Amino acid sequence: MPAWSVQGKNIIIVGKMVRMAVIHDEEWLETELDDPEACVSGLKRRDAHGLSPDIFTFTQKPPETGRRYDYPMELDSIAAAPTTDFKRWWESLPQETRKNVRRSQKRGVVVSAGTFDDALIQGIAAVNNESSTRQGRPNRHYGKSLDLVRKDHESFVDRSDFVCAYFDGELIGYLKMVYRGSIASILNIVSKTCHQDKRPSNAMLAKAMELCEAKGVSHLIYGKYHYGSKRNSSLLEFKIRHGFRELLVPRYYVALTGWGALCLKLKLHRGLTGMLPPGVVEIGAMARAKWYHALSRWAGVAQ
Repeated sequence: MPAWSVQGKNIIIVGKMVRMAVIHDEEWLETELDDPEACVSGLKRRDAHGLSPDIFTFTQKPPETGRRYDYPMELDSIAAAPTTDFKRWWESLPQETRKNVRRSQKRGVVVSAGTFDDALIQGIAAVNNESSTRQGRPNRHYGKSLDLVRKDHESFVDRSDFVCAYFDGELIGYLKMVYRGSIASILNIVSKTCHQDKRPSNAMLAKAMELCEAKGVSHLIYGKYHYGSKRNSSLLEFKIRHGFRELLVPRYYVALTGWGALCLKLKLHRGLTGMLPPGVVEIGAMARAKWYHALSRWAGVAQ
């Protein structure tokens, strides 16, 4: 895709109707954009670089929430948990969440920091290949070769930890956490559905919090708190039960063309799910999940 390097970061163009210039892998980088004005000026001279974006967007790095720039902005809903005091985090959790972590230990799950090697790659592939669907949508990692699995997970490996859950020597879940200076972000957390009774995800999150405290990390970020206008989901409930709260971080939008300015005014940059009412988004998500579940069953019958 079209790209332009500036201040040590890669700017890429995404979207068709509204062409957005974004910082590649922004949510995993250690630092944020140093000089947005220089970047905006360069993008406005896009013809010299073969680019033609309508809008440039960038965000501040959590946990900074104060507005720094005068550009138009919206607040990104981030799920964040403080990690400087593991004991305080643990005691703030609902009783049921603490029970689940203890239940995992009692049922034989062993959680430890893993090494990025062939054994881990094979274990991750086995976890990913448990089902062709996950959380009501196609599992895009299903059926990948070991080489592709390795390529997927070697990004940021020099500043990442893999938290692994084992049962009888079998990898039944993994969590990849990327360190970003003073904070860390969860890139993946996946566990086998057939072992959900052992609560591996609860145990892995607790271990991740321990590692963050040991490394002096201030916050652990777990993706979005709210995704667009969607307000209710099992994933959100899971985050809340593990001490994650909403952190509102400024995201800036700079119109680079007249069309970009109009799109910002009409909120077209938010995409369909960001514009629809929450109730409509939830109905669509449920319908999608049922559709993929039916497809999966039909595929099983056909085999």
